[in-house]
Amino acid sequence: MTDHARAALEHLRDPSQFRWYVIPLLLLVLHVYAVEVERRNWNAVLAGLALWGMDWFNEIWNALVLHATGRAPVWGATGPTAYQILVGLNIEICLMFAVMGVVAVKLLPADPALRIAGIPNRWLFAGVNSALAVGIEIFLHRAGVLTWDWPWWQASCPVLIWLLGYLPFFLVAFHVHDQPRIRTKVRTVATILAVDAAALTVFGTLGWL
Repeated sequence: MTDHARAALEHLRDPSQFRWYVIPLLLLVLHVYAVEVERRNWNAVLAGLALWGMDWFNEIWNALVLHATGRAPVWGATGPTAYQILVGLNIEICLMFAVMGVVAVKLLPADPALRIAGIPNRWLFAGVNSALAVGIEIFLHRAGVLTWDWPWWQASCPVLIWLLGYLPFFLVAFHVHDQPRIRTKVRTVATILAVDAAALTVFGTLGWL
């Protein structure tokens, strides 16, 4: 096992790491959703939950990579944190992703069919947002709080991080946002979260996370 993986596991789900700043951060996240609920902007609410659920899916398979290989996850979160949830996910990252989808869809053009420079705007915004997110990850990696121990997941080869790490998040969030019926949106989000919950329950019970 790599030193980075050991560092990420050292405080895994250790309640003694709790810091009070988590409470105001949580309230800020709830405020973001409360504002959209008050406006009955269900498109933003459900898109936000969809992206959050997609991140949970990624974090689960990332933890399973560590279990399966015994060497390292694809990415690890090793910086100071108020709570380490999974090997690559801390409470600060979790709260950030809870808001990211809401922010992303509020920046979308109103017309899903609009093309910008000949590119469908949803694909363009997903690609640009993903590229910005990868840029932030590279900064975090260089700061030593986000670790990469596999040669195919590195700053020197950012395409895979862009393609698997972020692009699906934004595409799914935008798809949920643009679906014409609320019932369909709810069903999609419920499916994502149900898969996450089932995986957390099964693999957590097995001790693989």
